[in-house]
Amino acid sequence: MTTPFDDYERRLWQGRASAYRRSFATLCGHTAPALLDAAGVGERTRLLDVGTGTGTVAALAAARGALVTAIDAEQSMVDAARCQAPAADVRLGVLPDLPFDDRCFEVTVGNFVVNHVGDPAAAAAELRRVTRPGGRVAVSVWPAPAPPLQQLWGSVAAACELRRPDSAPTVAEDLNFTRDEDGLAGLLRGAGLVEVSAHTVTWVHRADPEDWWAGPANGMGVLGAMLSALSGAEVAAVKARYDLIVAPHLDGSGRLALPTAALIAAGRVP
Repeated sequence: MTTPFDDYERRLWQGRASAYRRSFATLCGHTAPALLDAAGVGERTRLLDVGTGTGTVAALAAARGALVTAIDAEQSMVDAARCQAPAADVRLGVLPDLPFDDRCFEVTVGNFVVNHVGDPAAAAAELRRVTRPGGRVAVSVWPAPAPPLQQLWGSVAAACELRRPDSAPTVAEDLNFTRDEDGLAGLLRGAGLVEVSAHTVTWVHRADPEDWWAGPANGMGVLGAMLSALSGAEVAAVKARYDLIVAPHLDGSGRLALPTAALIAAGRVP
């Protein structure tokens, strides 16, 4: 069963694979090794990568010798993932109703997936459903409060007096979870997983500031939703303010360099 937030997310990401690859894919892909380590992925592991995006996790898992199936809800992402991870079986699939029988996989992972669904608990339960007893489930999400890199978008929005459109739904409060280690671990425990652990990964993300802007400029993220309601001239004014706000955070080569963090949790199916 989908929620208004799920429907909104489907519209938001439609046809966005190229823009995502340019802007946010490297950021999201940074956690791929740690996610696969938390899940214990190695040679011949039968793995499902849920929400594969452009295929970063799937490709890395395949390089480890895993037998990889990957799904994404967006066709442009599926097409991109098939190119990046040719050894994987990549298909369309949408949480919380995956197109697989019970207990199909030894490991199921979701890299920044449960933060894009309207019912995180139902999504976590579905990840467990398709995983064999003794297998592992591992997920990642962004923390809240946001780390400095993600705070950048809030700074731009505040400076330009932008606000989230009324038409943009959020996850219902009674379905949400706290975006910290305890909250993410609790989400997996609530799905019936045991031996659950969670930790935080921190790093400095570096990107061309024009590539970083390409995300919201193409409608992605909260700022992207705000920009979609503006005229071309208004978007240009926001971009000018973005350039000013970004300038103090550029390194010697002119690349944006800001600290960020992600949460990773994993558990075993009893």
